[in-house]
Amino acid sequence: MKTISKQFVSIGWLIAAFLLLNVSVTSCRKADKTDPPKLPASDSATSILFVGNSLTYTNDLPAILTRIAKDSGVSIRTVSLAYPNYALEDHWNDGDMQKLIATGEYRFVVVQQGPSSQADGRAMLLDYGARIKSLCNQHNAKLAFFMVWPALVNSHTFDGVIKNYSDAAAATNSLLCPVGQVWRNYFLATGDYSYYGPDGFHPSLKGSENAAGIIFRALFR
Repeated sequence: MKTISKQFVSIGWLIAAFLLLNVSVTSCRKADKTDPPKLPASDSATSILFVGNSLTYTNDLPAILTRIAKDSGVSIRTVSLAYPNYALEDHWNDGDMQKLIATGEYRFVVVQQGPSSQADGRAMLLDYGARIKSLCNQHNAKLAFFMVWPALVNSHTFDGVIKNYSDAAAATNSLLCPVGQVWRNYFLATGDYSYYGPDGFHPSLKGSENAAGIIFRALFR
């Protein structure tokens, strides 16, 4: 009888451990899928939310901005919502951006999508830019448009990129981080295209560092 009792006890412990592990894994998966990222704890740092795509997360531009700020005596903390091929409409439909802005924890919200030199990209910048601006106004955040750049093979569309991002910032009375404009001027003056990475679209480390510097000056000038 003692042997049978021990077997039942062992089986009971195994079942309990399995159920506990299953609950833990399920909870982790749910958190990974549904919970937006959270700010690191800080009492005095300026909080910045980045909303964009691979042009933001390549080379970890928010981390570069953090280093530039630190070197200038400014303490910042960042959260980034940046996914491949995402436009502002995609972020709006996901809903995480709205949840984060609604916390009231962010001083700046920096947004970008693709080059947006064509009519549909322009319309999306203006439409969703206005929606995000309204949300920022409700929660004491400043909206900033991170002007990007076209692929090198589409450099003839630079004027459209510059105009549409500039118009979106002006229409919403928002800050403009004129990275694309600075890049275009640099290319024309030097013939040096090293801000581009190997694929001719995503930034090299040099390009991300330059972009982060421009964003820093636009936010903290």
